Amino acid sequence: MEIRQLRAEEFEDSLSLSEYAFQYKVSGEDRERARENFKPEQVWGLFDGEGIGAKLTLLPLQVNIQGKPVSMGGIAGVATWPENRRQGYVAQLLTHALQTMNDAGHMLSLLHPFLIPFYRKFGWEVYCEYKQYTIPVRNFPHKTEIKGTVKRGNAANADLAILQQLYDQFAVRYNGTLNRSTDWWRDSVLDDAVHLGVFYSELGEPEGYVLYKIINKELVIDEFIYRNEQARQGLWTFLANHDSMINGAKLKMVPADDILPFLLPDPRITQENHPYFMARIVNMKALVESMIFSAPQGVQERQIYIEDKYAPWNEGLWRWRVSAEGTASLIQVQGERAEADLVCSIGTLTALLMGYKRPVETARYEQLTGSAEAVEWFEALIPQANTALFDFF
Repeated sequence: MEIRQLRAEEFEDSLSLSEYAFQYKVSGEDRERARENFKPEQVWGLFDGEGIGAKLTLLPLQVNIQGKPVSMGGIAGVATWPENRRQGYVAQLLTHALQTMNDAGHMLSLLHPFLIPFYRKFGWEVYCEYKQYTIPVRNFPHKTEIKGTVKRGNAANADLAILQQLYDQFAVRYNGTLNRSTDWWRDSVLDDAVHLGVFYSELGEPEGYVLYKIINKELVIDEFIYRNEQARQGLWTFLANHDSMINGAKLKMVPADDILPFLLPDPRITQENHPYFMARIVNMKALVESMIFSAPQGVQERQIYIEDKYAPWNEGLWRWRVSAEGTASLIQVQGERAEADLVCSIGTLTALLMGYKRPVETARYEQLTGSAEAVEWFEALIPQANTALFDFF
């Protein structure tokens, strides 16, 4: 067997596997457009003598961690033929992808799982959730008199500099949000079917935007981004002015920390909570040493044992030291699990460093083990954070 990047002439073989695995068909102009956009260097295939036995796409991206961009490998399009399933093909590809990402300097990897338990075996862990609201018109926020205006238009003709600025200011509040390029906006966020409303302050400053569609008398809101309360209220007043056209609204990708129901005149609306993307630390030492932690009181270092058989450069006993300024150093030391103050899997550590879960709660359910004192040290060390992702790949 051979694992390698695809070649341009293997486009049809690659697309055929995707069509079969994901049960769709691409034809006509869409097929030619897919051929033009095909980037064979981003697609890794496992070849078994009969052609492509399995494949995945590896996207070089960046996400926000503590307000700074971190290099990330996005995994997408994992596919194999049914006769090759449970043969270890995907396991080989994922293991190869981890090595490739580490060699490329990626600290993290993100993916959208078809089956969460499957990817947990390889070290990925859920790191974010999103809420979805269905709000009847009668439950909309009250219309308010706001000093500002909303300018409506087609999202495909948007001023990307404005959207980028507003998105970036909102996204850095969360760990795990994607750094969007111009191509990403054009290819993955905006299209002719999407309406755009941008809120401008009285001074003419853009302070928020909403991306939405109107489908079957319902506002379907893809993104609702705002810098301040004035922008949030101004955008909601704009949406509420559609009340003669619609029966309600559906907000599709709302951050888990959102408190909109509390702000509604009647919060009894349909609220759904969905686990979303999974993340995985690719290089633990690089990630930890790039972050800022809460300065410790007293003891400045502990030993932690990390379980990570699919990325063995992470596995083993590490001395985790934090300075008075909050910078950390990780040094691998010789020793066994029994010598560690704390023990956890790479998946659990990912959830902790992203801010999705806390050390004390994971220790309560034995996902993090160690003495109570060491767990409390770790709890005080890791800053509180929220996670979110507004994109898909």
